Order: sequence, then C-alpha cells, then structure tokens
Amino acid sequence: MAWLLDAWVVGLFASAFLSATLLPGNSEAALVAYLFAHPQAFWLPLALATAGNSLGGIVTVWLGTRLPAGSVPRRAEWLARHGELALALSWVPLLGDALCLAAGWLRWPWRRVLPWLILGKFVRYLALAISVRGLWD
Repeated sequence: MAWLLDAWVVGLFASAFLSATLLPGNSEAALVAYLFAHPQAFWLPLALATAGNSLGGIVTVWLGTRLPAGSVPRRAEWLARHGELALALSWVPLLGDALCLAAGWLRWPWRRVLPWLILGKFVRYLALAISVRGLWD
C-alpha cells in the first residue's frame, strides 16, 4: 500500500485526470517520465494513466449531461452519425474533450460510452509505453 503514497503515482494519475478534463495537461510526458524513472514498471503506470484519463473523460461526459438538450447542430452531425465509436478518439487533444462533452450532451447511454472511451485511452497509452520501452530494450 505504500506505493499509493508515492509522489510518482499521485502525479501520474492527477496529470492523466486533468488532461482529460477541460483543463490543460500533458499526461504523455508524465507517463514517459514515470517509465524512465521506474524502468521495471510497465502495467502499473499504464493502468494509472488509463484510469486517471478515463475518469477525467467520464467527468467531462457527465458535464455534458448538465447542458440543456437541444437539436443536433450541423457540427455535431458527424458525431451523431458515427455514434459512440467516435469516443475511441477521446484521447486526441482538444478534440477528445469536445467528443466527451458532446457524448454527454447527446445523452448517449453510459454502457455504450464507457467501453469506447476507455479503450481509446488505453490503446494510446499502451502504444506510448511500448514505444518508450523500445528505447531502452
């Protein structure tokens, strides 16, 4: 349980969470720093970054549900047409925040939102962790 109090763990989770909200952040740099500081680690930082970023995305979706519902504007037609699958792109800077907010505003069901949101964020961090790991293997 001591690992829970480690500043690296808290910092990585917080950075990932904040990066997925409407606040600026750089969770990729935090993950890379963690991996270089703890070369034996792989799954823990990957899980922390994914969990923090997913939770931040979930908060943004929830914030979207607080917006008044209305007719779908022309800009959101693409999103409405592609549905929850578009949330696999929720990791893309700026666009991802807008996708999460729109998913809440469109009142998409959580059971269809969460898998795509989490999968997109996990795959991004997995690709980053594998590429960083390749730098010192």
